[in-house]
Amino acid sequence: MKFLEDPYQTIMAGIGLSILLVIGFAVGTGTAAETDWIGMLVRWIHFLAGITWIGLLYFFNLINAAFLKSLDGPTKNVVIPKLMPAALNWFRHGATVTVLAGIVLYLYLYSKGGTGAIALGIGGLLGIIMMANVHAIIWPNQKKIIAAVSKTAQDGTPAPPEMATWGRTALLASRVNVMLSIPMLFFMGAGSHWK
Repeated sequence: MKFLEDPYQTIMAGIGLSILLVIGFAVGTGTAAETDWIGMLVRWIHFLAGITWIGLLYFFNLINAAFLKSLDGPTKNVVIPKLMPAALNWFRHGATVTVLAGIVLYLYLYSKGGTGAIALGIGGLLGIIMMANVHAIIWPNQKKIIAAVSKTAQDGTPAPPEMATWGRTALLASRVNVMLSIPMLFFMGAGSHWK
């Protein structure tokens, strides 16, 4: 079970297991011919990316923000440059893939006459606003913080006074995203139930 020691190998194993289970289900039930494979694949990508994005959003806001506040300066200088670049990489790319797959799914499903388009449109619009916050506010400010903390850790220069403003700006944009995620998730889920 060595593949469980590497998260990327674990993900690949999960994808492989999904393919095997889908094939078994489709063959066993005889539904392979009438299945909407494109819609199902795009929705699956949308879900996986969305869980990654929103999971990290909640981690940053419910756990990481308070944890980082509790650390002293030298510990922050070690933790932030090691943790935040990778976490924010998954965060912002998860946001992008989620929104792009959502747009493709929306256009695909509603070109076929699906229901709940307005509800999904509301959820999608909130998701687009959230992605804009990630790329236009959260990531640029966090990038400055990571660079400043790395510089402090490397050569001992004091943190720039603007760093507190960068952190607060990123935090508030992130909190807006938490707030928006709640109705966004409701409308995304309600789209197929609203008649």
